[in-house]
Amino acid sequence: MNFLHQALSYIFTAANWAGAEGLGARILEHLEYTAVALVFSALIAIPIGLLIGHTGRGTFFVVGGVNALRALPTLGVLLLGVLLWGLGLIPPTVALMLLGIPPILAGTYSGIANVDRAVVDAARSMGMTESRVLLRVEVPNALPLILGGVRTATLQIVATATVAAYASLGGLGRYLIDGIKIREFYLALVGALVVTALALILDAVLAFVVWLSEPGTDRFRKMPQPLLGDEVALESRSTSRSDGLSQGGYAARGPSPTVGA
Repeated sequence: MNFLHQALSYIFTAANWAGAEGLGARILEHLEYTAVALVFSALIAIPIGLLIGHTGRGTFFVVGGVNALRALPTLGVLLLGVLLWGLGLIPPTVALMLLGIPPILAGTYSGIANVDRAVVDAARSMGMTESRVLLRVEVPNALPLILGGVRTATLQIVATATVAAYASLGGLGRYLIDGIKIREFYLALVGALVVTALALILDAVLAFVVWLSEPGTDRFRKMPQPLLGDEVALESRSTSRSDGLSQGGYAARGPSPTVGA
């Protein structure tokens, strides 16, 4: 309790937020590392997920690749990156990028693959090219799951970006490492508490964005839901789709919000 009291006192002291090594600067550094890793993760994972989800080819790559990347130890990748490229921004960016790719790839693939095939066939029958079918039909319907993958990746990256301090960078990881090094353990607790608060704030913002991306007007009848894993979201979409097929196909499910518009 003494550590907790000291940590809260440190956080709520205005003087500790100012300066190049204050809480404000450390939070901005932490967000910078998170944003850089998230952007590179999305640039790699989203195109691959769109391609595989649209064509249906290479599903084994998604399953095997996602599981393999999730098995990589982030700290081990970071230390390997330091040995290869030295200290700096590259090692933590690579380590965090490999952490963010699996949820974005899984969310993008599952979102595209689970778009109602009747909607896709109707778009093709209207003369749309494959690129227009992907961008104007499948992506809008899959957007909630795609953003859900981005949301999961963001939380994982922001919670793990503390490892950047091991590469002699800043961020909130400095409080964890420096606090333990100088045996001021309340400073480590400061870093942990601020990272937790930052993750919760980002989660709330991204949950609202996912809620806004829901097609049609049904989103106004429900509030944003707590974070679910990619596998749970994929399973629920697959289950609902199977139920619809067993009840009579496209006619039983009714028109798609996209086609109906």
